[in-house]
Amino acid sequence: MPYAAYVFDAYGTLFDVHAAVRRHAGDVGPDSQRFSELWRSKQLEYSWTRALMGAYRDFWQLTEEALDFTLERIPGVDPALRGRLLEAYWKLDCYPEVPAVLKALKARGARVAILSNGSPAMLRSAVANAALDTVIDDVFSVDALRTYKTAPAVYDVVTTSYRLYPDAVSFQSSNRWDVAGATKFGFRTVWINRSGMPDEYADLKPSLILPTLEAL
Repeated sequence: MPYAAYVFDAYGTLFDVHAAVRRHAGDVGPDSQRFSELWRSKQLEYSWTRALMGAYRDFWQLTEEALDFTLERIPGVDPALRGRLLEAYWKLDCYPEVPAVLKALKARGARVAILSNGSPAMLRSAVANAALDTVIDDVFSVDALRTYKTAPAVYDVVTTSYRLYPDAVSFQSSNRWDVAGATKFGFRTVWINRSGMPDEYADLKPSLILPTLEAL
């Protein structure tokens, strides 16, 4: 095995963050795509600003707050959908290739783990819903540190827990900013560029860019 551990970001990498809105797209209406994108962007923005301020709130609280903002920003969507959208977020779909890829890595003898901004309860629910419980060895949440990626201490959770040097870890994320942080920390990084976005952070390039996890 070239890498002792394969560590995955959760949201956007293993689990489709837009699945919650898509599940209720008919009720959300014609603004469903814009609604989902804004919900996601505010969720991330809140994590970055709170990390910088040192004013931690867990990721579920930020998810709720981001949804509340989005409902106000796009008033054509019925606020009564709030509860259903939040419930759907607990059971996001995983991407089609995820189970087979993780099983193959585990069969090759690698440790398979998640390193996520998600709260422990959110991650437990997502993993169980996708039936990945028997494939994933460990789920690491930033909640123990009370901060968010891209703080170096978050990535260090993996190396400390596994007693590995950073270059023994392959880290996969669909979020380019997350890949930049993991690259700076010293991980081998794979950017899962599902939406064909242009590259950023030229000084912190990933080791590999893939459209899905299939070629991992």
